Amino acid sequence: MFVQKENCMKKAKDEMRAEYKRSDFTKLERGKFYKEVAKGTSVALLDPAIAKAFPTSEAVNAALLGLLTLPEQTARLTSRPKRATRKTA
Repeated sequence: MFVQKENCMKKAKDEMRAEYKRSDFTKLERGKFYKEVAKGTSVALLDPAIAKAFPTSEAVNAALLGLLTLPEQTARLTSRPKRATRKTA
């Protein structure tokens, strides 16, 4: 017959690494971005100053789409017409 000792498994420590504080985790909400992730969208955390300037996801998306089209818009402004080559006679 097999007899199991009571203390054969190590007990998990309830300690965190020194760089983490319990107060950092008080604001967490489980499953906060679950719907977005399930839809396949990306979730990005913004700095507070940027979040203040762009308070909604629609505002962020509009700004990023504007940045994506910027090279196309500026390429038309700076392109020069091609010069005809001169023939030497």
